[in-house]
Amino acid sequence: MLFSFPKVYPILDAGVFPQAGRAEFLRRLSSELAEAGVTLLEYRNKTGSNADVLADAAILRAALPAGTVKLILDDRVDLVERAGFDGVHVDAGDATPAEARRLLGPGRIVGTFGGSEALVEEILKEPADYLSIGPIFPTTTKQTAKAPIGAEGVRRLREQAGRNAVLVAVGGVTLETAPAVLAAGASVVGVSAAIFRAKDPAGEFRRWMTALG
Repeated sequence: MLFSFPKVYPILDAGVFPQAGRAEFLRRLSSELAEAGVTLLEYRNKTGSNADVLADAAILRAALPAGTVKLILDDRVDLVERAGFDGVHVDAGDATPAEARRLLGPGRIVGTFGGSEALVEEILKEPADYLSIGPIFPTTTKQTAKAPIGAEGVRRLREQAGRNAVLVAVGGVTLETAPAVLAAGASVVGVSAAIFRAKDPAGEFRRWMTALG
């Protein structure tokens, strides 16, 4: 599908939500992100029930206009339609990119994990709009046994992927390290903790876009 990926791909993990006042927190955060100019956002909830995911998704979709912001649901391809989201990110153990594409059709975004030390075998043949790569640096927001690959690993994966693949570099990227990661060949940096654990996430997103956009 035709979509212009921004330099910064915020990944909102439900682990940052407070236990009390969750809905109000998410409403306020969503509105602030819309005002900050977010155009692509992934919502990730590894442990929530279907009802939890759909409740959060409804708040995000209401606050982030469908014509302006693309919303990606992590893992849960079966809930994308019900959530009114624009796509899905699938990893090993989830639906395959081909299955996700078959279920969602050509008009939605499908992303998947592309590799760490080397590209996943046959990954460039999959019907995915982007490939996440990493972890680039040590990360605390997603459990992984893979060793960080650094900017040099990004360069190596870009050489394997060719010029046209959209590579989203994820894992431990900070505003200080992001320029080197992009210069090494990443199309986009995917950011979770560095934005959403900041005191003012929307303001932090603006800082990233000003510095990298």
